[in-house]
Amino acid sequence: MPKRKSGNRGPVRSRVPYIKIVPPGPKARAWVNRDEQVLSQSVTRIYPLVIEKARGAMVEDVDGNRYLDFTAGIAVVATGHSHPEVVKAICEQAARFVHMSGTDFYYPAQVKLAEIMDRITPGKSPKRTFFSNSGTEAVEAAFKLARYQTRRPLMIAFQGAFHGRTMGALSLTASKAVQRRHFSPLVPGVTHVPYASCYRCPYGLTYPSCKMHCVNIIRDWYFKSLVPPEDVAAIVVEPIQGEGGVIVPPPEFLPMLADMAKEFGILLIADEVQTGMGRTGKMFAVEHWNVQPDIIAVGKGIASGLPMGATVASTDVMSWQAGSHANTFGGNPVACESALVTIELLQRNLVANAAKLGAYLLQELAKLKDRHRLIGDVRGKGLLIGIECVRDRETKEMAIQERNDIIQRCFRKGLLLLGCGQNVIRIVPPLLITRREADTALEILDAVFTDVEGG
Repeated sequence: MPKRKSGNRGPVRSRVPYIKIVPPGPKARAWVNRDEQVLSQSVTRIYPLVIEKARGAMVEDVDGNRYLDFTAGIAVVATGHSHPEVVKAICEQAARFVHMSGTDFYYPAQVKLAEIMDRITPGKSPKRTFFSNSGTEAVEAAFKLARYQTRRPLMIAFQGAFHGRTMGALSLTASKAVQRRHFSPLVPGVTHVPYASCYRCPYGLTYPSCKMHCVNIIRDWYFKSLVPPEDVAAIVVEPIQGEGGVIVPPPEFLPMLADMAKEFGILLIADEVQTGMGRTGKMFAVEHWNVQPDIIAVGKGIASGLPMGATVASTDVMSWQAGSHANTFGGNPVACESALVTIELLQRNLVANAAKLGAYLLQELAKLKDRHRLIGDVRGKGLLIGIECVRDRETKEMAIQERNDIIQRCFRKGLLLLGCGQNVIRIVPPLLITRREADTALEILDAVFTDVEGG
């Protein structure tokens, strides 16, 4: 790939990436050894990155290596690492007071943030927000709210979905068997149906001649033989499946799903934990398809790295008795102030930058696909992008080991990436990345694919 021209950047970013010593260096190895003695084995670590500091899209490890971060803390630091305006808001609020439970007391930051969530989420009806500490808690609250509001016991979720790891959210999750192994019985009443994955259609059909069989089969088979629609409280869906492999559904999918839910009095819950807060080039991914869910679950990027989840619904839906649901730390004042600044930055320019740089990356990755046999598909919206790795494009045989090798080699060259699905490379950088940073990532990916394909 020819070197791309780029303009001048700030003094921090101009040093990205820089590998001073082949990672993991001696300090990183020492910390990894200590970590392995005291932390739970249940956590997953992809490579031995031990972070010392980070700024923007730059991460520096304890041995002085600098990396270009295209993980954003798993799509969390939407405004980049330690954005100065976010840090300022955090410090100022911490100096006033750090915590007073928002479920027992009042403070302005929580009220202001709820007012903003009312304005920025899809739908013109007045809305209310319940704040929690994470995306999985936001989904858990949505699960409970749907059952409370409808008095119905059943839920529909999708194969390949990831909604979190608390028991309710885990019951909706169907991404990897290891996430559910040895935890049964889970919350009963959840039925998983196929998601609209046109690249790997579970029915072997071809879009658009399939006439959206993936939606119609719910009505024509599940509702008639397995799941009485009058007993279904909600359909829970990711507008784009993230952990499942960055699966972008065809344009008819979400609108048809919303229409069917409305027909049977079923609530539609959009899990926007990964796709929301500007990640896909719009504030919420459902806006790409002009869909207005009954309940939206938000997390990850809402507070630029501080623990925050939000469940948003119309005032008609979020109508439950005091004491029905609460928590101690949700809507923490420091996290709320961080979220207020985060949303301001998103609206100022970062959502637009995600749309612009995302389109550029998709265009350039499509060119890489033409040159590299291991790339079977490139898909996504905004800065939520997946590169599917295959050994054969006709059979779509998954290149699982090759995908893992590519991620490891990129790490050693100074580019941080994560996987998703079984064979997909996930690209979720901070929303403030520049054209030059995008080009740097493309150059590293091009070189690594060449190396791996060469044996």
